[in-house]
Amino acid sequence: MPVDDLYALCAPGTKVTDEMTDVGNGATLRLIQFLSDKEKSMKNPAVVFVAGWITRIESWKDVLLEMTREFNVYYIETREKISSNLSGKTRFDVSSIGDDIVRIIGMLGLKKDSYVLFGSSLGATVILDCCRYIRERPSALVLIAPNAEFRMPLVWKIIITFFYPPFYFMLKPAIKWYLKHFRLNVNKDLAQYTKYCKALDSADPFKLKPAARAFSKYQIWGILREVMIPVLIIGGSHDKLHEPENLKRMVRELPDARYLDLETNARTHSGEVVKHLKQFIRSV
Repeated sequence: MPVDDLYALCAPGTKVTDEMTDVGNGATLRLIQFLSDKEKSMKNPAVVFVAGWITRIESWKDVLLEMTREFNVYYIETREKISSNLSGKTRFDVSSIGDDIVRIIGMLGLKKDSYVLFGSSLGATVILDCCRYIRERPSALVLIAPNAEFRMPLVWKIIITFFYPPFYFMLKPAIKWYLKHFRLNVNKDLAQYTKYCKALDSADPFKLKPAARAFSKYQIWGILREVMIPVLIIGGSHDKLHEPENLKRMVRELPDARYLDLETNARTHSGEVVKHLKQFIRSV
């Protein structure tokens, strides 16, 4: 997406920069900066935004339009996304993606308690996993439906292991069918299915395959007690893909966490989220 198109995703008066950032270990990632009105943004912490697996930035338009009215936003596209430039043997596990986030925060020069980490799905999981290693810790975490684990039936593990990435176009309809009939509630939230289909259409199969294999081995339960930062977890009771019961268990196991149910994926991707983010920041 060209820089001019990014202006359609943010509040009037926002300055936008779009650049590739070398994070080392053969990975160069896209970093989009939305710099808000100086007077308003000075009153609020910055927001470091890490979206979900293969997520397209357009799906966050409603949130970004509201968020950039009062916050400086640093939007990081993680290494499994089509925008990344990778060289050599690249790892796609949660830990490696978290290392990228830690490095970028250091490059941005953000000070302790001067920013909030905001993420969704895989991005939220990565934030929970890596925040323990950030030297200048954030004041809070606001996380939309973090994955506690990435459940994958055995048959899909076998398919992913043996499929050849250029044949992804043949596998894609089956993935969409599986999501529609087994993992998403299309009757309650058809927009979520439509959004995921667009993300799958724009995914890079050469990154998708190793990322899927790496994520299928991950579980978050062992690290939650180490997260000594206030956390707001936002979930949707109709969002089966992100397993609301797992979200509630995370809240119970985290030292300082709250849970908010916004019912649908459409609401968790709406401007309403920014209202709750601001309320949570004030409360902590």
